[in-house]
This record gives sequence, C-alpha cells and structure tokens, in this order.
Amino acid sequence: MTETHENRLKRLRIRSWRRGTKEMDLILGPYADADLATLPVARIDDYEDLLEESDHDLYSWFSGREDTPPRHVEMISIIMEGRQFR
Repeated sequence: MTETHENRLKRLRIRSWRRGTKEMDLILGPYADADLATLPVARIDDYEDLLEESDHDLYSWFSGREDTPPRHVEMISIIMEGRQFR
C-alpha cells in the first residue's frame, strides 16, 4: 500500500520531534512543523534522507563542529535559513 503525501508529512514531523536528543528535537521539530509541507517532493526526499543520519552526526553538522557531507549541505542550509527568522 502506498503512503499518502499527508501521511508522509505526519510521519516525518513525528520523526523530527522524536530524535533521541533534545538538541535535534529542537532543531528539526519546529522546522518540520513550520516548513516541511511547503517543500517540493524532491526536497522532502532529501529531508527524509537527512533523518536517517545519527543525532550525533547531525548535531556536529548543524553546530559547525564537523563538515557536512556534500549530499546534505543544501538541506541543512535550508533548515538553518528557516530557523534564523523564528
């Protein structure tokens, strides 16, 4: 059975808020609530791919402690740009 677009967005929002570390919950959760539904499908695919990464790696990339892998640079930039205005 195929997942509807609405159900996919709900699932990704839940995954964004229930990461395992509070820091990543607070970065990804508000972003998913505010902006996920406005992304084109290709970017939602990128976001879902990003969610497969460990919280430790994600936090290192968001905080700038480590370089972000090229495949995630654009998605992390999109998330960080969105957070500047909240």
